[in-house]
Amino acid sequence: MNKRLVPILSGVLALLASAAAAAQTAVTPPSPSAFINSGDNAWMLTSTALVLMMTIPGLALFYGGMVRKKNVLATLMQSFAITCLVTVLWMIAGYSLAFTAGNPFIGGLSRFFLAGMGLDSVNALAPTIPETTYMCFQMTFAIITPALIAGSFADRMKFSALLWFMGTWLLLVYVPIAHMVWGPGGWLGGDGVLDYAGGTVVHINAGVAGLVAALVMGKRLGYGKEPMPPHNLTFTLIGASLLWVGWFGFNAGSAGAANDRAGMAMAATQIATAAAALAWMFTEWAAKGKPTVLGTCSGAVAGLVAITPASGFVGPSGALAIGIAAGMVCFWTAVYMKEMIGYDDSLDAFGVHAIGGALGAILTGVFAVKAIGGTAGALEGNIGQLLIQAKGVGVTVVYDAVVSFVILKLIDMTIGLRVNEEQEREGLDISLHGEQVL
Repeated sequence: MNKRLVPILSGVLALLASAAAAAQTAVTPPSPSAFINSGDNAWMLTSTALVLMMTIPGLALFYGGMVRKKNVLATLMQSFAITCLVTVLWMIAGYSLAFTAGNPFIGGLSRFFLAGMGLDSVNALAPTIPETTYMCFQMTFAIITPALIAGSFADRMKFSALLWFMGTWLLLVYVPIAHMVWGPGGWLGGDGVLDYAGGTVVHINAGVAGLVAALVMGKRLGYGKEPMPPHNLTFTLIGASLLWVGWFGFNAGSAGAANDRAGMAMAATQIATAAAALAWMFTEWAAKGKPTVLGTCSGAVAGLVAITPASGFVGPSGALAIGIAAGMVCFWTAVYMKEMIGYDDSLDAFGVHAIGGALGAILTGVFAVKAIGGTAGALEGNIGQLLIQAKGVGVTVVYDAVVSFVILKLIDMTIGLRVNEEQEREGLDISLHGEQVL
């Protein structure tokens, strides 16, 4: 062979090899895990821990401080046991039914028992973090929602009934609503309902179920006739503080990434919470003569609730307005509306979470800023968004109320919902758990 041809042929072969490699790369798409961002993952792991902290110990202490001393351990136990129960149910079926493709009302079973979820798995809803991280983040939302319900029927539900109700409610109410609002192909989300971090899915859902449970079970013994002061408001303030801090994971974490929208959601959360606490405090001061620790803490929680659906869609001014409205409205519903109607929502889960969540969802339709969340609200000329938000609220309320009522009645007819009078008078700590706070 001519020596001059050797380098030419070598060059041709190298070009052919390079072209073949390029063609192989073109037909073989990169693994989804190639797009995982370590910064996003670090923030979402942190957010997951923050949201879990909201339930244990945050909500546990917040509720535990508000009940009477004879029921404090039982109340703490409810939050802890719900955390354990929901974790297992979420792993088995909850995550798959909420966050995988199915139909507009419920997801599928492709992740039943988390089948197929490996190190390189991602969910299209959060493409820059591992699916394990996304699954755990959404699990913490599923944990706190039923735990919130327990505030409405504090001091009177059997522990066995609590476990049956919370497990069944998670799968039949929380999971379908989560899929409809947030899941792939979900009906409400597809229709344009804005719920950044859980105004409908978490707060309206929990508050309405709590009211239904309180009505089905009836009032606590002695309610309205004998004093039922909080056991330890120090616990309540610590719990409210942990909820406030943890809520940054709740709202800013719902960006699914460490990005500019997460920063705006954090700012909106802080502003609305402080404004709501002040609004409740000053309203109570004017109406009752003194600002209370319990009231100010409740106002902060009301602000956290109301800004939740709006946090990724509104700016600082909208957050301020939502916070002020939440503090004033939720003070009235928790203090005066409950008394006028006469239901026993023990720890105001309905008055703060359902009302605050509905208020925040509607006001999202008013203050949404297109430059922040991609959708304009009424102040930017999109009046129709108010109707869409109202639809999301209405569907959640009706579906939740009907299914919760059916679940509660079935449990009542089988194992019974409520402890007997002797157990209730003795206190749930001793009668249900054989323990007490000295």
